[in-house]
Amino acid sequence: MEILEVIMDIKILHMVDGAKQAKGLAVIIDVFRAFSLECYLMNNNAKKIIPVGDKDLAYKLKEENKDFVLIGERHGKMLSGFDYGNSPTSIENIDFTDKTIIHTTSAGTQGLANATNADQIITGSLVNAQAIVNYINKNNFETVSLVCMGLDATSQTEEDNLCADYIRSLLENKKIDIEEQIKKLKLTSGKKFFDKEQNDVFPEKDFYLCTEINKFDFILKLEKDENNLNHMRRILV
Repeated sequence: MEILEVIMDIKILHMVDGAKQAKGLAVIIDVFRAFSLECYLMNNNAKKIIPVGDKDLAYKLKEENKDFVLIGERHGKMLSGFDYGNSPTSIENIDFTDKTIIHTTSAGTQGLANATNADQIITGSLVNAQAIVNYINKNNFETVSLVCMGLDATSQTEEDNLCADYIRSLLENKKIDIEEQIKKLKLTSGKKFFDKEQNDVFPEKDFYLCTEINKFDFILKLEKDENNLNHMRRILV
């Protein structure tokens, strides 16, 4: 009997409209910085990450749970009353053991909130790109939607588009000079990290932490907890 090979349908979509269109497995990509940050948080033993699109919900959850940690931004800047902004540098060496984190951002968490037509939702970043590919191949998804959330979920960015291209290239066994492409980011969407006037919001080290290819061997999958709240589940791949 002839075995028919299933061809994976890989779509690259953009921003909130793209998230709404996502089908099958939705990989919501935010390299600078939301989903790079979440990988570092999980690696630092966070008990739970609750991503929310609505900042008012973030404040409400904090009010109801004083021990929760508030992390996030709007337009790159840490929100008032938050414990940390969206910078991996700020949390790189913090131990979050037994801590529940509420995370809200201008782009990445908006994509999670809007990918309502997808069968599964995971986050996308360069720091765990190979793990994402391994997860996709292991589960034989027929449709994969790579959603690039861009800047404030309003305009495309080179780093998210690169991440989508890189993941697709790995899935299709094609070569891409990822290191060379990352160097180019310093002259495009990543140049803000090298602008001294912006270093209080965008530390230079964030660039390197967010572009450390395949640093982590796990994916982050969106699931519901016992209170019907979205949370990220760490899955080793």
